[in-house]
Amino acid sequence: MNALRVFCACILAAGLLLSARALYLHAKAKLAGVLIRRAWTASIARGGEPRPPWPWADAHPVARLRIPRLAYDEIVLDNASGRALAFGPAVVLSGAGVGSPGNLVLAGHRTSWFRKLEGIAQWDRIELEWYDTSRRMLRVRTYSVESISVVAPQDLQLVADDGQDTLTLVTCYPFGLGPRSPQRFVVRAAVAIN
Repeated sequence: MNALRVFCACILAAGLLLSARALYLHAKAKLAGVLIRRAWTASIARGGEPRPPWPWADAHPVARLRIPRLAYDEIVLDNASGRALAFGPAVVLSGAGVGSPGNLVLAGHRTSWFRKLEGIAQWDRIELEWYDTSRRMLRVRTYSVESISVVAPQDLQLVADDGQDTLTLVTCYPFGLGPRSPQRFVVRAAVAIN
């Protein structure tokens, strides 16, 4: 009987520890989101000067990404390192820079930041807002979704720069919490003519 009590106590303690860890990670993610939005606002107020969201951050906000039909609104970080992707969508450094001509590639996790891409449709409008330091003003570029594809990770054709001003959003596929994501979900959008 004592062995059963010890076993039950161990299972209960493990469950409590796992629950506490999950709550901690959720709270940490929420706080990071608040700090990243504050850094974005501060950066705009200071003429586009990069503002890290916390003193030891190795990434800073560079843009705001909105997909109105999906009620999607997230701040984009400056480099798609593994650590930065934990806190938001980020710029893939092999693509064009924010506001520069070419193919701007943004990556995000399928279980969080880019989960809403599961509902994206052709012709959806995507807005990218950034601070243009050369013009000293906030700018917005509107894109229209041209293609939605599921490809192998090694298929880089859709993220290549073809000389057009495009926006490419990339995440793992399939969506959700499954253990494997053997493919990539790629949304390619072209600058919309207003």
